[in-house]
Amino acid sequence: MPRILILYSTNAGSTGEVADAIAAELRQGGRQVDIRKFSEVGALDNYDSVIIGAPMIFGWHAAARRYIRRNRKLLAGKHVAYFACALRLTRDGEETTTDIPLFIDPALVSQPQKSGSLNFKERFTTIGHYLTPILRSAPDIKPVSMAFFNGKLDLRRLKWWQVLFVLGVVQGKPGDYRDWDFIRQWSQQLYSSVQV
Repeated sequence: MPRILILYSTNAGSTGEVADAIAAELRQGGRQVDIRKFSEVGALDNYDSVIIGAPMIFGWHAAARRYIRRNRKLLAGKHVAYFACALRLTRDGEETTTDIPLFIDPALVSQPQKSGSLNFKERFTTIGHYLTPILRSAPDIKPVSMAFFNGKLDLRRLKWWQVLFVLGVVQGKPGDYRDWDFIRQWSQQLYSSVQV
């Protein structure tokens, strides 16, 4: 039976909860799934597929990008999928330039306020701005899928500079915006369509 490893980093715990939900859905479909934080992971030899998730904090969390860069040769021989938790995405057209299947929570993404012109906040939160560094972490790895999920913002669990950034630049509002049905749908798609 194929074994799946879900690796994740989390800033305040909510991405770990998303990883748990993905694992539960895959297990319900009969897959063998292990979940680890990047700091807890060992060898990848026993896994056929690896799902890597992280929050968006000044882009995709540095621990995820670093792990992919360091382990790109091992990952290149496996089915790999990525997911990210964010508070805002601006549609910029760049997402159509990739042939990687993208799954984006419709409640997360918005159109620019002014067509053809992005303001500072929108430029920083475009799908292309987020996606490009993720894919450049290891260009030889072609993920079978990439999902952007709506996230959760609990200001009490952030560092002061993160609060300033989230409120000032991203202009996120505190609350839990995760769509568990959408997360389960992506997990089912991985199981049934992509066969990770």
